[in-house]
Amino acid sequence: MTDSSTPDIVYTKVDEAPELASASLLPIIQKFAAAAGVSVGRKDISLAGRILAAFPDHLTEEQRIADDLAILGDLVKTPEANVIKLPNISASVPQLVAAISELQAQGYAVPDYPESPSTDAEKAARAAYDAIKGSAVNPVLREGNSDRRAAAAVKNYAQNNPHRMGDWSADSKTRVASMSGNDFFSNEKSATLDKAATAKIVLETTSGETVLKEGISYPAGTVVDATFMSAKALNAFLAEEIEATKADDGVLFSLHMKATMMKVSDPIIFGHAVRAWLQPVFDAHGPALKALGVNPNSGLGDLLERAKDSREIMADIEKVRAERPPMYMVNSDRGITNLHVPSDVIIDASMPALIRNGGKGWGPNGEEADTVCVIPDNSYAPVYDETIEFFKANGKLNPATAGTVQNLGLMAQKAEEYGSHPTTFEIPEDGTVRMILDDGTVLHEHAVEAGDIWRSASTRKAPIEDWVNLAIDRQKATGFRSIFWLDENRAHDAQLLNYVLPILEAKGVADKFEIMAPREATRASLETITKGDNTIAITGNVLRDYLTDLFPILELATSAKMLSIVKLMQGGGLFETGAGGSAPKHVQQLQEENHLRWDSLGEFCALGESFKFLADARGNAKARILGEAVEAATQGVLDHDRSPGRKVGQPDNRDSHYWFARYWAEALAAQSEDADLAAEFAPVAQALAENEAQILSELDTAQGEPADIGGYYHPDPAKLAQVMRPSATLNAIIG
Repeated sequence: MTDSSTPDIVYTKVDEAPELASASLLPIIQKFAAAAGVSVGRKDISLAGRILAAFPDHLTEEQRIADDLAILGDLVKTPEANVIKLPNISASVPQLVAAISELQAQGYAVPDYPESPSTDAEKAARAAYDAIKGSAVNPVLREGNSDRRAAAAVKNYAQNNPHRMGDWSADSKTRVASMSGNDFFSNEKSATLDKAATAKIVLETTSGETVLKEGISYPAGTVVDATFMSAKALNAFLAEEIEATKADDGVLFSLHMKATMMKVSDPIIFGHAVRAWLQPVFDAHGPALKALGVNPNSGLGDLLERAKDSREIMADIEKVRAERPPMYMVNSDRGITNLHVPSDVIIDASMPALIRNGGKGWGPNGEEADTVCVIPDNSYAPVYDETIEFFKANGKLNPATAGTVQNLGLMAQKAEEYGSHPTTFEIPEDGTVRMILDDGTVLHEHAVEAGDIWRSASTRKAPIEDWVNLAIDRQKATGFRSIFWLDENRAHDAQLLNYVLPILEAKGVADKFEIMAPREATRASLETITKGDNTIAITGNVLRDYLTDLFPILELATSAKMLSIVKLMQGGGLFETGAGGSAPKHVQQLQEENHLRWDSLGEFCALGESFKFLADARGNAKARILGEAVEAATQGVLDHDRSPGRKVGQPDNRDSHYWFARYWAEALAAQSEDADLAAEFAPVAQALAENEAQILSELDTAQGEPADIGGYYHPDPAKLAQVMRPSATLNAIIG
């Protein structure tokens, strides 16, 4: 079992590229932190770790691990919490199945993922796995609202070293396509509870009543939403957009979803798109595809693998493909399409990248082309539509002169967990869904048809009030233009405004804030940063997720370098280190070439804030000096261009960690506030400087050959350490 004790700073164990980088960076952090009497330990929230923690009865005593996510879930509700959270996998079903398979091959007897559970054991396994997939980590840890922005050093560097932006033309055919009605946006209902209540969700049909969920507890003041997307309307929309894209000769068809965070709703919508793309094949071979175990929700890649031995089905697939418009590709060299895997194209990463590239996506011929961006639900699609239209009219953003968009996001206590919340259902038959309170009140109801996707989410009073007060504090501290991205004509947003406006009025600051629907707020924000000015976007949870990729990718070329501070409502701190959307490609490159291009700048930013928070919380003056020195080291990495290169043979993540350690040690040796720290790190700084050539040579020599880390989802710690710490000289200095 893993140690259940809690270190001063928890540095999370995660997945993919951030976890590879941790094998190199964490020993450095622990070495430096020890000088201030600060312990830095780990808790495992990786996908593999969560799987193992869920099935202790299937494992040997030596294989069992603690449920670290549950432990952290308790910790973040205390004032003592100080957690550095790296990006973890929000698993789609294909990723979950792949992780299970890898663990089984390593000797862990976890059960298979049951697609269609029938026995009690299979049903129990399925329930456990369903709790793991999707955005299972963030709702547990985010017991506070988000304050996310570009650190001053990062923004200054981006302006002094502007990244390449694709050119936009006024006649670009790139556009966003969304449903005109009968989607989540248009069908939404919302109400605020005047007292605490328990609710159940039932489906009433001609054959009787089915309880979909019961025992849902809400405190007084909770905003409760319910809505649904019509399957018929979705299918008609997808069919229309496929034909419309085909009519625009050469334009790519693309679907942009979040089948990870929206772990119930979006995989279903994705499956509808796969079926729509191959509708003639499903019409002709429906029973055969079912017999092969084909589930469109798993993607085109899974379908092709299952059907590869059927000459007739494959021939019809190729025939349909030839009749379809060209598709946006994940990897055109390998033939991996937009519809291959539900987790391959994640909207908050894919749309900003396409926009940064002048609206161009990669087609099956390996060339760039304009793209139709299909985003079925109209709740937040207008943000991307307005961004595209703005750049068509005004040309690309200039990162050298652009201002910044900071974000304050409402996310505490599972606020607005649309789609990933366990109150999302695919409706089995026609009827009426009702949400009924314990006193018999029908809070919400919708007439639905078989296949419709119905969902509910809630937002509690305390997080809303905390969010508004956080916005007031941030606006006062910066003086920036501050906009609440709320649409008074949307049911949920209207309920939030019933909280927002009275608080602003009571505090006498209503004149400091603007209220705009997302489309109008998008245009206002783009106009503001184009002029070189700054703005604060005060948003709900999903927009927080989307905007903290969109604007950083436009401003900085990446969202991984953002400073993300979560002021936990019970007084602790959670420091997030950026996005992980490109992490899979980074792992693949390491395995093939032993080059890791992951940039740990987000980790550096979070680390400095974590030390300073600890200093204030514990009265540890040495920790504050460490934090300030981290900021100096981060500035040094940027000023001297020590970030990783993209190609093998260039300096990579491990090189950047050497330079970070050196600049950190030099800053500590040079400071005069604490003589003991200066004396301790002066020889470290000297050794790192004197051995520069040897260390860099050892790091460079490691590149170029395939690297064996013992697993993708569950690497072998010894092999990983050998790959990520190849400099014996550096290791000897760090210890």
